[in-house]
Amino acid sequence: MNPFAIARLFHRSPRGIWLAVALAACLTLSNCASPASSTDGDTPVDAEFEEKVLQVIRDNPQVIIEAANAYRQQQQAEAQEAQDAVAREVLKDPSGAIGESPTKGAEDRNIVLFEFSDFQCPYCAAALEALDPFMERHGDEVTLVYKHLPLTQIHPEALPSAKASWAAQQQGQFWPYHDALFAAQDRLGEDLYVEIAEDLDLDMEQFNRDRNSAAAEQAIADDMALVQRIGVNSTPTFFMNGRRVDLSEDKAFEKVLEEIKAE
Repeated sequence: MNPFAIARLFHRSPRGIWLAVALAACLTLSNCASPASSTDGDTPVDAEFEEKVLQVIRDNPQVIIEAANAYRQQQQAEAQEAQDAVAREVLKDPSGAIGESPTKGAEDRNIVLFEFSDFQCPYCAAALEALDPFMERHGDEVTLVYKHLPLTQIHPEALPSAKASWAAQQQGQFWPYHDALFAAQDRLGEDLYVEIAEDLDLDMEQFNRDRNSAAAEQAIADDMALVQRIGVNSTPTFFMNGRRVDLSEDKAFEKVLEEIKAE
């Protein structure tokens, strides 16, 4: 292994700085010395030095773990930064990215909040606890856009519920249907889809025709194409004017909104 790569790995931990230098030096001596240029006097010294360094590693395995974790976190942060740069580029034209997706809130679309969600995702349901009050407070200046991201590999009802909500959208009832699906998330299935549609007094013949149509498939496929371009692979994911909203932070939506308005 390249000694400098090892040094980069170990220097993430303060306790590993000197260890990185020692180990890199050891491996440099071992790897770069030509057998023809080595002398009998050099070899025992190099071997002894290397053994000392290896013993330090054996005595301090936590340094390796800390360094590996820090390196992994840095790689993840760099990957997300690159992904977010693509998102900002794709979403800078909100009208093109919105397409025919359901929206609510401000009509001017100066500040657009994209929600990538799955009706069977429990975290998506939990996110509404922060999202709904935010939109109540800022619906006059923020446009919310719902994008389907059904995680079909782990959520068998993700796609059927998405199609049912799209069918409700065709009759102007997406958001009430959306709220009802999340409110009864533990009951997702055919009976619930019909029950909600009847409660909203939808035209049932049209509802059933729409949710089983090629148009419903295409609408969700269009959202998934946007997902692929941006690189989103988890739900819920939010972007406000191309900025990712970090839901782990307190008042995450307000924080990003303030940053946007400050510009």
